[in-house]
Amino acid sequence: MNARTFILILSLAAGTLFGSVNRVAADTAAEFSAANELYAKGKFTEAAEAWAKTIQELHSAGQASATLYFNYGNAEFKLGHLGRAIAAYRHATLLTPRDSEVLGNLEFARNQVQGATVRSSRWQNWAGVLTLNEGAILTAVALWLTFGLLALKQFRPALAPALRGSTRAAAGITVLAGAVLAAQAADHFTRATAVVTDSNAMARSGPFDDAQNVFAVHDGAELPVLDRHDDWVQVADATGKTGWLPGKQLELLPGS
Repeated sequence: MNARTFILILSLAAGTLFGSVNRVAADTAAEFSAANELYAKGKFTEAAEAWAKTIQELHSAGQASATLYFNYGNAEFKLGHLGRAIAAYRHATLLTPRDSEVLGNLEFARNQVQGATVRSSRWQNWAGVLTLNEGAILTAVALWLTFGLLALKQFRPALAPALRGSTRAAAGITVLAGAVLAAQAADHFTRATAVVTDSNAMARSGPFDDAQNVFAVHDGAELPVLDRHDDWVQVADATGKTGWLPGKQLELLPGS
């Protein structure tokens, strides 16, 4: 059993306090191990299907695993499905944004994509080093540290001169962390990215099958979402052209 398998099984078991949740964790761990065996035997289609099923089961239970997304992405990449692989790796980065293996595989898969695609800006890459939860914790800790130092200065006036610099630093960190968290949250909840998962996708001028073709998009292209209508999604390519794609040819991810 490798480290990733052990960590996944341990994490699934650790958070299960009630019987029904315990059964989900046990079933998921068994399915995960079975998918690992299929992958090791070169049965990538069966492994991908098994991991996709397990991911859906965890999602239904309100849980998620970066390891599952990572392995699922590896299986889809082996099958030549760049879009599905990239989407899976990006799901994993939302949970473990500093994992070098995930980031390395994501970048490698992206380098195989043909045609125009839209990448995250330097600011988005920098802000994405922390998850939303980590950013919230950092902001809360800095805020309470600032309050604690201010309270200490009130109760022990003699320490005020010595604490002045520390208080200013803590306040500065609080403001910076809060600003980054606000930007992360706005980006995560108000923007979305569409990852093309079909090798024959064609953006159309409107949200219907008979609309005129506008531009072709390639499997694995990452495009910002502009609008949605029924099961259609309006996207833009790197040159600024806009068009509509059916939802079955895409996977939508939060943030950009």
